[in-house]
Amino acid sequence: MKKILFLSFIFSFSFFITSCEKDDDNHDDHNHDHDHHSEIVAPDTYVFERDGMSTVSFGGQTCRVQMAEDIYDAMNVENAATVSEFLTMFNDGAGFDYAYTCGKNVGGKTAASPTASSTVKSQFEDMFSVLVDEVYPNWSSIASEGVAGQITTSTGSTYQVDGKGLEIDQAFIKGLIGAMVSDQMTNNYLTANKLDGDGTTNDTNGLGAGEYTSMEHYWDEGYGYLYGYNNEHVGGTDNNTNGPAEGKGVLLNKYLKKVNEGSHPGIANVIYDAFKLGRAAIVAGDYILRDEQALIIKEHIDKIIAQKAIDYLSGGAETISSGAPREDTFHGLSEGYGFVLSLQFTDYFNNSQVNDMLNAMMDGNGFWDISADDLNDMADEISSVSGL
Repeated sequence: MKKILFLSFIFSFSFFITSCEKDDDNHDDHNHDHDHHSEIVAPDTYVFERDGMSTVSFGGQTCRVQMAEDIYDAMNVENAATVSEFLTMFNDGAGFDYAYTCGKNVGGKTAASPTASSTVKSQFEDMFSVLVDEVYPNWSSIASEGVAGQITTSTGSTYQVDGKGLEIDQAFIKGLIGAMVSDQMTNNYLTANKLDGDGTTNDTNGLGAGEYTSMEHYWDEGYGYLYGYNNEHVGGTDNNTNGPAEGKGVLLNKYLKKVNEGSHPGIANVIYDAFKLGRAAIVAGDYILRDEQALIIKEHIDKIIAQKAIDYLSGGAETISSGAPREDTFHGLSEGYGFVLSLQFTDYFNNSQVNDMLNAMMDGNGFWDISADDLNDMADEISSVSGL
């Protein structure tokens, strides 16, 4: 049986845990020391205007989350693209069936925050090589230990996997939930370093109708990574004010809806309310309140990622223990792999700890022989560190 490397650094992160154990629908304690905040009232929906025109703009984020979905969709089609063509889509935002005009790309915002490891982006680029060089040539042949190909579950679903049983498209898109969406939102745009900029980024002097400050825009860009999906290619309004838990797209918003309806009822309103109140605080010039809301958002985004990693790992263990065919675990474990990859963008784990977990999952023949005990141990570790 493979031994999971228990993580020796978890206690350095333990001070985050107490703040993550609060009830999802109760965050008043963040604000009780600041009675002067009480006059700042968040709007019912994420709508902010200057002289009657909206100041909310996150078209770049809408573009990126749609591009990520387009790449994911292409990865699900046999011989959809070469490695070079995938890299062009990823890094240049070009070569799609849909002609994007936003000038954005996914790769440039993958593990790109000041705290992210520079080694992660190449892990995503390497996925294209595995898909094209190993999985595509064996698309319809039966996969086996060490051999890429197609698996069929006991319910008749078919998936394409590499030689270790990993679905590359699932690892890619679930990994981007942490490496692009969460990293850009909570480790970049919603940080005081970014929001405060040169100290003059919220100067409203001379702004006309619908014009916005840098600080307002940065907050909106963070918001856009979670809510900017508009169910169609870019061309919809920048001011798409999706409410909480719409479940749109294939990235973080989808899983916000899942945990809100499952293990963390109310979390969607907590996050949405914090986005609204933080934006209102920026307009009012109350940066203490702004930063409190950013902390609430980060705590709860981190919870979503950790919860889904736990769910998929423990779910795989349960399936193995039931005596079901090994192939029945591969799809969920591939999703779990992506969420584990995403854990390094939370406050719970760092890059080397996450790589230890990913290596343990892929050890030997990967999902073909990983044990229920290994998976439960890893899920328990995540649960312990995150307080979930």
